[in-house]
Amino acid sequence: MQMDGESRREALIKLLQDATEPIPGAKLAKQMGVSRQVIVQDIALLRAVDKNILSTNKGYTLFHRMPNEPTRLFRVCHTDDQIADELNTIVDCGGSVKDVTVEHPIYGQISVDLIIKSRMDVTHFVEQVQTYQTKPLNNLTNGEHFHTVNAPDEKTLDLIEEALRQKGYLKNSTCASTPTVL
Repeated sequence: MQMDGESRREALIKLLQDATEPIPGAKLAKQMGVSRQVIVQDIALLRAVDKNILSTNKGYTLFHRMPNEPTRLFRVCHTDDQIADELNTIVDCGGSVKDVTVEHPIYGQISVDLIIKSRMDVTHFVEQVQTYQTKPLNNLTNGEHFHTVNAPDEKTLDLIEEALRQKGYLKNSTCASTPTVL
């Protein structure tokens, strides 16, 4: 017998709370005995009531931000070939990349959750870009984008900022990447 919607959504929250890594929508659908589209609708309903569910390239996860955890928004710019180095620079310095955001001249702000905490996460992200033969979001804005970065303390965020500056990723001048024609 299938659960009603409210019971299913409660079960989804419990699964996400207990998970140590993101859970793909297809796996949630199978566990709940419903279609992936029903899971997508349930997630949308849960988000509407302030459940902090993120949709990453690895699946759904609850975003647990530590109270008073320092966060900083970095405006960066680089080529596609530099993605892994930029993300590894952040995680190697002790940061966690929450998302990527671009300011598109037509569509406005576009933001996607990443939740990248380690070199393994960086490798997985880059492999998915290659596997699906897709273009990263920053291609819409000639390489310029923003990352929300969390770290244990402000000193770590300062270290990340300096490392990004030294590598030329921190946006202070015109971006050197090739424009994308849409």
